[in-house]
Amino acid sequence: MTTSCLRIESEAHGTAWITLARPARHNAFDELLIAELTAALEGCERNDSVNTVILSAEGKNFSAGADLEWMRRAAGQTHEQNVADAQGLATLMRTLDELAKPTIALAHGATFGGGVGLIACCDIAIAATDATFCFSETRLGLIPAVISPFVIAAIGVRNARRYFQTAEAFGVDIARSIGLVHEVLPQSALRERALALAEALAATAPGAKAASKRLIRNVAGRPMGDDISDLTARAIADTRAGDEAKEGIAAFFEKRKPRWKR
Repeated sequence: MTTSCLRIESEAHGTAWITLARPARHNAFDELLIAELTAALEGCERNDSVNTVILSAEGKNFSAGADLEWMRRAAGQTHEQNVADAQGLATLMRTLDELAKPTIALAHGATFGGGVGLIACCDIAIAATDATFCFSETRLGLIPAVISPFVIAAIGVRNARRYFQTAEAFGVDIARSIGLVHEVLPQSALRERALALAEALAATAPGAKAASKRLIRNVAGRPMGDDISDLTARAIADTRAGDEAKEGIAAFFEKRKPRWKR
């Protein structure tokens, strides 16, 4: 399926491949792209046949961040209209970050501003060797506000304090060292690697994957204490009593594939 800003394709192993398809604008964000990508992700969440979501982009660059024409229009809006506009982007980032399905991002070329936010919101991020990253907002008198919770979770406070302020571009070696991306490969190898990861993800239980993502959100950044001990103990107890665990353990002893493995 193709929309005005996206191309959405089905791949093997229940993989939904979403491609930003606005190359003439370097896949920059505007209100239409934000709305279409949010709707596509929500559709993947509802679709039981989707196991993994891969996010990539057409053209020379992954994303130039915010479309400056969109930013110029926003400058003429009221404060309330600007808040509502920004909340649309915040909804997109949260939808991607909280998606119950595994997500894989493939970055290439320039990935600026909100484009880096998309990378940070995905569970697995792979970059082409030519990829560059930049929080360019301060060059324009702006700040990376909406993406900040997700980016800080990925790269940490110390790195955010530097790169949010300097707006300097950095390459894949730094991106990997600060935790923004997991792997770096030639661009020609990105598709094959993403599909191999999707195949591996298809062998794991969907409910357990979703519960693992919730677990991370619930424990990340919290000090160890009785409340965390209780939360994690209850989480594993609930999982052990669930149908997936019963099926997975039975399949192991019966030397067969569990029912979710394609």
